[in-house]
Amino acid sequence: MSHVFGRHSKTSPRRASIGKGAYIYDADGKEYFDGSGGAAVSCLGHSDPDVIAAIQAQVGQLAYAHTSFFTSDPAEELADRLVQAAPGSLEKVYFVSGGSEAVEAALKLARQYFVEIGEPQRHRFIARRQSYHGNTLGALATGGNEWRKQAFAPIMVETSLISPCYAYRGQQDGETAFDYGQRVANELEAELERVGPETVIAFVAEPVVGATLGAVASVDGYFRRIREICDRYGILLILDEVMCGMGRTGSLFAHSHDGITADIVTIAKGLGAGYQPVGAMMCTAAIHDAIAAGSGFFQHGHTYIGHPTACAAGNAVVSKLTGGLVENCAAMGEKLQNALQSAFGQHPHIGDIRGRGLFIGLEIVEDRASKKPFDPSAATHKKLKSTAFENGLLCYPMGGTVDGRHGDHILLAPPFIIEDAHVDEIVSKLEKTFSAVF
Repeated sequence: MSHVFGRHSKTSPRRASIGKGAYIYDADGKEYFDGSGGAAVSCLGHSDPDVIAAIQAQVGQLAYAHTSFFTSDPAEELADRLVQAAPGSLEKVYFVSGGSEAVEAALKLARQYFVEIGEPQRHRFIARRQSYHGNTLGALATGGNEWRKQAFAPIMVETSLISPCYAYRGQQDGETAFDYGQRVANELEAELERVGPETVIAFVAEPVVGATLGAVASVDGYFRRIREICDRYGILLILDEVMCGMGRTGSLFAHSHDGITADIVTIAKGLGAGYQPVGAMMCTAAIHDAIAAGSGFFQHGHTYIGHPTACAAGNAVVSKLTGGLVENCAAMGEKLQNALQSAFGQHPHIGDIRGRGLFIGLEIVEDRASKKPFDPSAATHKKLKSTAFENGLLCYPMGGTVDGRHGDHILLAPPFIIEDAHVDEIVSKLEKTFSAVF
């Protein structure tokens, strides 16, 4: 009997043994193509020698130093790298151990910023339905993933939710994509007026919605309108790039595609590529300086923030990403999307194929013409996951795509190192999976 407290007490996961390139092998030697990078984490694949060497070197020199006493060379170097690459005026980096921590830090920083500048009445956040921002209480509260939130709702911070920018389901007949985007963006202004803009801290959104919607990017002009509204009403724009950032969409920062700047950005997953648990919250100089000119103390912190070994891994990862792998992600993402469209573009149970870079979603439907989803009782996404797993493909199916209960999708997020043969392997294993499930 295992003494590990697993994710689900009624299943017994297989034991992973070895990772090589784009593959993971279990204890019995079975090979699995890592088509989802775990949870969009393993952007470099497994057993990358350069990242391993960086970790080993750092552990040999200084594994850990608490940030109440010290900074470290790896943390300083990684912060410099990220600031140099970031759009806009993101100038300060707060290192954490993962995505939920990064979002929690962002929410607390945003609240403290307004306290420091004399606007303590701001206590609300606005986010979007069908979003996901993490599993700590603050991050969970600002997300729109209802089944994850339900049990904990009584102890969450106050958040109101507006529509996602989800053109496949939301764009009306005769409505242009641009007009649709403006319409749903304007829901932010309406919600600000409803609750009182003076009570709102920030709007929180994923530039490309990951786990809950399945790689849904906004239409052109949506985020520019969101930025205008935030500026007009004096609220902050927090962009959650934990899943979609660090090159996953074909640019190092996902919101670069939308031509906007953010006040706070959260990153994780691909920052450490699975080699170390590391994430970061980045903010503008204006936010940092408001605290520096006031109390001088960000009222937050965890034991492992700024961990030197984790930052050393992050340095090695970002060096490889900016050394050509992000461009490869964009190129291979286009090839994979084209191959998926060719194979499944007219499949009776694939309603939509979408995404950016190597961040791709396939929405599963019972009827393609009407977009009717399968009944939730069919647990279609679970069948797809288990069947693909048996076929040697790791993918990321989820349910509740449409409204938190109905709808299924598959999320693909393979390593940026994939080649043409891997594209063929993904498609062939999905074909085998769909044939069995449907």
